[in-house]
Amino acid sequence: MPLRDYICADPARSCPHCLKGFEALEHAGATPLLTCSRCGAPLVRQISAPRVPPAKGSFTDRAKRAGFHQFKRKDQGTYERQF
Repeated sequence: MPLRDYICADPARSCPHCLKGFEALEHAGATPLLTCSRCGAPLVRQISAPRVPPAKGSFTDRAKRAGFHQFKRKDQGTYERQF
């Protein structure tokens, strides 16, 4: 289930919880929260970066394992195969 980031839309009507923003664990098809559960202030869902684990190995290593080839330019119109 994804984490969604929310922050208060109106800082004048917010509590400390929604003023600084918070994360909510929601089902992928759930409707977004409209109001803060603590103070009732309107909320805005923020766009956040996805949490993707880092890849194991370099791009070159993964390309080799997948069967791709890399070429390096030697001269005008001449290329040398690296792997």
